[in-house]
Amino acid sequence: MSKGARAGALLVSFAALLGLIVFAVAGYLRSTPPTVSATPSSTPGVVNLVMQTDGAVGVGPHPSWVGYFIQDANGAWHQTTLIQLPTHSTVHVTLYEYDSGGNLRNTVWSKIQGTVGNIAYVNGVAENIVNPNSNTGNGIAHTFNVPGLGINVPMYGVSSTAKNFCNAGPCNLSEAHTTITFQFHTGGVGSYRWQCFVPCGLGYVDGNGGPMQNIGYMAGFLKVV
Repeated sequence: MSKGARAGALLVSFAALLGLIVFAVAGYLRSTPPTVSATPSSTPGVVNLVMQTDGAVGVGPHPSWVGYFIQDANGAWHQTTLIQLPTHSTVHVTLYEYDSGGNLRNTVWSKIQGTVGNIAYVNGVAENIVNPNSNTGNGIAHTFNVPGLGINVPMYGVSSTAKNFCNAGPCNLSEAHTTITFQFHTGGVGSYRWQCFVPCGLGYVDGNGGPMQNIGYMAGFLKVV
């Protein structure tokens, strides 16, 4: 093979490799969950954020994984954990929890912290500590943790034997759920990782793999802009 032919073959191989890399990167970007913005309220400086946690998202490449849906301003649900919030605002969170629960591995996660007044309302009742062995008797399903903002909100689970248990998201209010509401404040511009600290990756070592480590399921970012 001549030197020119070898150079041509090399260029073809390089172009093919570059094409594969571009295809892989494009595929990754296409698979990134959408970012959903909190909904402005009628009160200046206050936004509403509506979320739900489901035992199985029911969509995408891992339909059996546990995960979150976020509601947009039009009422549509999106399977994502990327949320955009305005700076120096109060965020009013409504979280519908549809998954079953269990005991906490670390009782520190039972204490509500970082919210306004360090409280959350569980089915309308103000709570500072959510004991997995009291109230509902169904344990803690998940926690909403934003370490960079000092936020920890545990969520009571629902009975897995409920006749109207939701098997796949997005779930609706006619199905068994716990309603948690709370408020927190944003500061300046920043990106804050948030996640669940209750190991719920079934089939993975200590429950810490799969959805626990993936954006769009049990981990995400609050983008304060």
